[in-house]
Amino acid sequence: MYRILVADAISSEGLAPLLKAENIEVIQKKVGEVEDSLHIYDALLVRSATQVTEELLTKMTNLKIVGRAGVGVDNIDADAATKRGIVVINAPNGNTISTAEHTFAMMASLVRHIPQANISVKSREWNRSAFVGTELYNKQLGIIGFGRIGSEIAKRAKAFGMKVCVFDPFLTATRAEKLGVNSVSLDSLLAAADIITVHTPLTKETKGLLNRETLAKTKKGVYLLNCARGGIIDEEALIHYLEIGHVKGAALDVFEVEPPIDNKLLDFAQVITTPHLGASTKEAQLNVAEDVAFEVLQFLEGKPVSSSINLPAISKEVFEKIYPYTTLTKQMGSIISQCMREPVQEISVTYAGTVADLETNYITRGVLAGFLKPRVDHPVNEVNASMVAKQQGITFGEKVSDDTQGYSNIVQVTVKGDHNSFTITGTYIQDYGPRIVNIQAFDIDFAPEGHLVYIQHTDKPGVIGNVGKVLGDHNVNIATMQVGRKQKGGEAIMMLSFDKQLDDNILATLQSVSEIVSIHKIEL
Repeated sequence: MYRILVADAISSEGLAPLLKAENIEVIQKKVGEVEDSLHIYDALLVRSATQVTEELLTKMTNLKIVGRAGVGVDNIDADAATKRGIVVINAPNGNTISTAEHTFAMMASLVRHIPQANISVKSREWNRSAFVGTELYNKQLGIIGFGRIGSEIAKRAKAFGMKVCVFDPFLTATRAEKLGVNSVSLDSLLAAADIITVHTPLTKETKGLLNRETLAKTKKGVYLLNCARGGIIDEEALIHYLEIGHVKGAALDVFEVEPPIDNKLLDFAQVITTPHLGASTKEAQLNVAEDVAFEVLQFLEGKPVSSSINLPAISKEVFEKIYPYTTLTKQMGSIISQCMREPVQEISVTYAGTVADLETNYITRGVLAGFLKPRVDHPVNEVNASMVAKQQGITFGEKVSDDTQGYSNIVQVTVKGDHNSFTITGTYIQDYGPRIVNIQAFDIDFAPEGHLVYIQHTDKPGVIGNVGKVLGDHNVNIATMQVGRKQKGGEAIMMLSFDKQLDDNILATLQSVSEIVSIHKIEL
């Protein structure tokens, strides 16, 4: 008999797969109501209200799986769950249509002033001339972020006769052609779009993506929509451009702080809002509940699950052996993804030495997880990384080599893109941890962690001094520096680490040093 704690409100209809199972007992109570019996539960189902912390997981000693009835897993400590062999699953597809439809409804309402007209009529007014709208037909829609939701919006926009351009740095030309959209740069989208909608995850790269600088590049009279995550559009910048009339209107389902009680955006008549309703349809709520209930049932019956976001339950012995290497390969994948900002078609991983005798399949998934995490709009980890890679049109494989390059173990990753390729080599050294020992055929040695800056430059006297002077002028202290070159006077690289993230203006100043070819900021 398995016991499942449903800690948040989930309908009985959605829980039907579990309620009908003979060997499962479902208890629908809040965590605080069963504090003394947390240790008996095999599974935990939550929405967004319950915080699944490391402390809670420590108390649930019999827990095998956590199910999130929704997409986001910000309220679940997935790392703590993985360390305990607890599988974490979500329902990534259940609210795709709901969010896409809500975005399109907001778009139509925005350009036709429907909410404002509704208030006017209900106030016993009849002022047709005050609400003259704009047609969607033949307008240029700019979609920033082209995952599941973005692609569904594109389908609906084309049905309305709209032109669609897309900015997604990881969208391949093949996939764009297949979906019938025009893949462009961010600047091109900003300049061309009559309406802009954002559909990216909220990350360091996307926070404030539409800000004072980027919004200045948009058309005068542009409309903006955000039904994704609060913070992608800088709210202070949006207020400024609304005040001067550059932005004609905005439709917001999400905010930087929710609820937005004191938010100045609520004072603008041309801003329409909803209280984070993107996934709030009966169908979506039912879909995510059914999806996660079915997955939990599959897992408890010993069958594979398709929407896990972390490692499946494995023995402690195996986990301890592969964990250092999955840590290394996730960092390697992340470094490549941040240094090679273009679509890719192929990822290959080569193993040599003692690591080749382990479960390399899981270690390879670490590469994919690290590489894909900043490129997709939903959680990605070792378990679902291979599926996500296939969805993105990326082929991947692994092989074994006898060349250990003088180390006891070696992992080499090569990524091939539309125009370039990138190769990085790492190793795990007992008592020292993960190390990167070669980048693009340059020998080097550094720990892949923290705030890094990777510089490609010409090997000439004074380059390192000039870099040091720029950083010194900005009162920035270098924590570590590693350099590598192939031959005197030729190409060279340096990897710098810092105690805090470098500001973009410092990077721009470094880029002006004549011998520097390129600079990449890396956050690990």
